[in-house]
Amino acid sequence: MKKLFHHTLVMLLTLPLLAPTAMAQDDDLPPPPSPERMKEIKAQKAAYLTTKLALTESEAQQFWPIHNAYDDAQEALRRERQELMKAGRQAGDALSDAEASALLEKALANREKELELERSYNVRFKQSIGAVKTLRLYKAERDFQREVLRRFKERMDERRGGEGPPRRW
Repeated sequence: MKKLFHHTLVMLLTLPLLAPTAMAQDDDLPPPPSPERMKEIKAQKAAYLTTKLALTESEAQQFWPIHNAYDDAQEALRRERQELMKAGRQAGDALSDAEASALLEKALANREKELELERSYNVRFKQSIGAVKTLRLYKAERDFQREVLRRFKERMDERRGGEGPPRRW
């Protein structure tokens, strides 16, 4: 019991000291990829998806315009969500209860838009490549994202000198 009390006391005393570093995490983030790098990643994604889905030429002609429109719409919603999150972080404690409530409602509306987008494009994908390949598409996109994140983490570790990610609470 004494140990538990001691650990709790230490945590309570050090938490205020760690708060400024937690708030400064935005500054610690690396800069976003350049537009050229984003084009390269999109090209790699297209090649990856084409291979994983084993698209025929006619399927590819129908699929890629639909997928590109879907990707653009997703990106617009992602930017909107990021702006909402940024507004919430910047306002911090200065938000009134009504403002915080409005921000939460906007965030939920954004998530609903994302789900509706996925539903509508799901129908289009099934029409162009069939249900089985549509399922493969969603899995292949997740796999590609994981691979990109894994490579990004490896590069960040190399820049830090191989010491791995920084320790956080």
